[in-house]
Amino acid sequence: MTAKAVAPLVLGVLILSLWEGAVRLLALPSYILPGPVLIAKTLVADWSLLAPSLGVTLAITLEALAAAVVVGGLLAVLFSLSRWVELSLFPYAIILQVTPIVAIAPLIIIWANNVDLSLLICAWLVAFFPILSNTILGLRSVDRNLLDLFELHGAGRWRTLVHLRLPAALPYFLGGLRISGGLALIGAVVAEFVAGTGGSASGLAWRILEAGYQLKVPRMFAALALISATGIAIFLALTLLSHLLLRRWHESALAARE
Repeated sequence: MTAKAVAPLVLGVLILSLWEGAVRLLALPSYILPGPVLIAKTLVADWSLLAPSLGVTLAITLEALAAAVVVGGLLAVLFSLSRWVELSLFPYAIILQVTPIVAIAPLIIIWANNVDLSLLICAWLVAFFPILSNTILGLRSVDRNLLDLFELHGAGRWRTLVHLRLPAALPYFLGGLRISGGLALIGAVVAEFVAGTGGSASGLAWRILEAGYQLKVPRMFAALALISATGIAIFLALTLLSHLLLRRWHESALAARE
C-alpha cells in the first residue's frame, strides 16, 4: 500500500516540477501555458467563484450516478428474470450508449425545457450502461453447481435471485459502479458545455468557457484541476466502498489484502 501511494505521488511531483521549470525556462506567458504554482494561486484566489460551480457539477454527477444505480440495477434484475424483456430492450440500451452525448444533448435540452433536468438526463445516459451490462454479466455468471444445489433444495426463482444471484453479481456491479462514477462526471461536464448556461448556478464547465472568453487561462486550468480532483475522489470513494463490501469473502479483495 505504501508503494501504491508513494510511486504515483513521486511521479506526479516530478511531472509538475518539470512543467514549472519548463514554463519558467521558456518564459511562457500565462495566457499560453500557466505553471502549476500560478494555477494553485489562482485556485486559492478564485475559490469563492469556483467552489459553488464545483458544488453544482458534483450535485449533478451524484444525482446521475444514483439514478444510474437504480435504473441500471433494476433493469439488470428484470433482464435476468425475463429473457424476452432483455432481447427487447437491451439493443436500445446499446444504442443509447454508442450515441455520442454531444449529438443528442441539444435535443434533450430542448425537450426537457429545464436546464438542471437536461444536465441530469445527459449525465445519466452516459453512466447507466456500465452498471447495466456489468450487473447482467454478474447475474448470469453464477456457478452452475450452486444453481443445481438451490434447485435441489426447492428454492424458487426469487429466493435464488436474492440469496445466490445478487451476491454473486455484487463484484461485477461494483466494478461497473467505479466506471460509471467517472462517466457521470464526464457526462455532467459535457452537458454543461453544450448547455452553456451562465449565472450563479453554473457548473465548472461554464467557468472554463467563461475564463476562455476572458483569456483567463490560469482559471481554466484551475477549474480543470478541480474536475480531475473530483473524478479521482469519486473513484477512490467507490473503490473504498467496493473493498469494504468484498474484503471478507471475495477473491479480488482477499488477494489485495494479502
